[in-house]
Amino acid sequence: MDRRSASRPLPSPAKDSFGAALHAISVTTELVEEELKPHLDTLLTVAVERKRGLAEQVVESGILPVLAQALRRKSSLTVHTARLVAELAREALVRDSCFETGIISALLTLLLSKDQDLLLHVSRAIGRICYDSNLQQERLLRLGAVPRLVAVLLQHCENEVLLSSCLLTLSNLADMGEQDDSKFVWEKSGHFDEGEQVFHGTPQHTFGFVSAVTVVRLNQWPQGQYSVSVEVLQRCSTLFWGAHNRRQTGWRLPSFTHLGCCPKFYKVIKYSVRNIPKNRSLKTAVFHTFL
Repeated sequence: MDRRSASRPLPSPAKDSFGAALHAISVTTELVEEELKPHLDTLLTVAVERKRGLAEQVVESGILPVLAQALRRKSSLTVHTARLVAELAREALVRDSCFETGIISALLTLLLSKDQDLLLHVSRAIGRICYDSNLQQERLLRLGAVPRLVAVLLQHCENEVLLSSCLLTLSNLADMGEQDDSKFVWEKSGHFDEGEQVFHGTPQHTFGFVSAVTVVRLNQWPQGQYSVSVEVLQRCSTLFWGAHNRRQTGWRLPSFTHLGCCPKFYKVIKYSVRNIPKNRSLKTAVFHTFL
C-alpha cells in the first residue's frame, strides 16, 4: 500500500493560477520554452508546497504525457521538467500514473546523461516513484534501472548529494528506503575487500535506543559485472547496553557494540554496467541485467 501524507488545500488565487497552468500545458502542441516555463514554474511552486488536491488535478488534466514528451526532447526544459516530476512523484496518485504515461521510460533514458543536476532530479524522481510500491519496483527492475543507477553512482561518486540520491533509490527498489533522501545520511565504510564498496545509511533524526541502518554493498565481479546487496539492520545504542551492564543484578546482558546480525530484509541484484552506450535500448538494458 502507498503511504499518503496530508496536504493543505489550495487557496483561491493559487487555485486559479494552478488551473490555468494545467490547462496551458495540457493543450500545448509544441514544447516552446518561452511559453511553457512560466507554467512549469507555477506547478513547481504548488508541488513543493504539496497543496491538497494537487495529485487529482495533475492526473485528471492529462499533463503527464506532455511532461514525458518534454523529458524526451532533451531541451533547455529538461532539467526543469525533471525537477517538477520529482516533486510531483511525492504524491501516490501521480506515482501510479507514471508508467502508463511514459514518465518512467523517459526518466530511465535520462540516466545516461552526463548532466549531474539532471541526474539528481531524475534519480530522485525514480526513487519516489518506486517508494513503497512493489509494482513500480518490479517494473523498474525489469526495465534495467539498477545498472544505470549504479553507473551514475560510480561515475559521480564525488558528488555527495547525487550519491545519496542514487543509494536511496537503490534502497527503494529493494523496498527498504524512504521517500525523501534528505532524511538519510550516508557514509562510505571503505573497501573491506578489494572490489567492494559499502555504504551505511542512517536517519538524520533517531529516537530511542534502537535505530535502523540501511547497508548497500557493491561488489565487483569479473567481466565488468557488479552485485548489489541492500539490507536493513538494527543497531542498539552503546548507552543502552552500558546502562544495563552497570547494574548489579546478578546477571549480565551481552554487550553488542555494532550492528545486529539479522537483517530485516536482504536482496541481491547482479548486473553489468560495462560499456553502456548512450543510445542503448531498454530491451538491451534488460538483457544485460541479471536478477
